[in-house]
Amino acid sequence: MNAGEGTDVADGPGGPRQVGQVGQVGRVVLGALGVLVLGYGLFLLVSRRSFGDLVDAGLWLAGGVLVHDVLLSGLLIALGAAAARWLPGRWRGPLAGGLVVLGSLTLLAVPFLGGFGRANAPDNPTLLDRDYLAGWLLLVALTALGVLLARYRPRR
Repeated sequence: MNAGEGTDVADGPGGPRQVGQVGQVGRVVLGALGVLVLGYGLFLLVSRRSFGDLVDAGLWLAGGVLVHDVLLSGLLIALGAAAARWLPGRWRGPLAGGLVVLGSLTLLAVPFLGGFGRANAPDNPTLLDRDYLAGWLLLVALTALGVLLARYRPRR
C-alpha cells in the first residue's frame, strides 16, 4: 500500500496523524445515519402537512437564510471593517467572536424578546412565561466577559 492510500491525514496537536479504516467507516456510518434521519424528517414533513404548510415552511426557511446572509453577515462585515481600522490588534479577534455569538443568539431570541405568540393563546399562562429580556441581558454580559477574558489572556 502506498503512503496515503486508505487513510486520511489530519493535523493534531502532535502534528499530522493517520486516520485509519475505523475513522473512515465511522464517517460513512454517521453520514448514512444523517441521511436517514433527514429522509425521515422530509417524509414526515411531506406526508403530514398540507401544501400550504409546506409553502409556509419553505418561506420561513428561505427567510432565515436571507436574514442571516444579508442582514447579519452584512452587519458583521461592516463592523469588522470598522474594527480593523480603529481597534488595536489584540481586540479584533475577541470582539469579532463576541459579535458573531451575540448576533446569532440575538436573532434566535427575537421571537422571545418580542413576545410573538402570546396573542395567539392569551388563556395559556405558561406560554412565554419568563423574563426573556433579563436572560438576553445576561447573555450580553457573559459575552462581554468572554471578550474581555480572551483579550487579556496571556500570550503563548
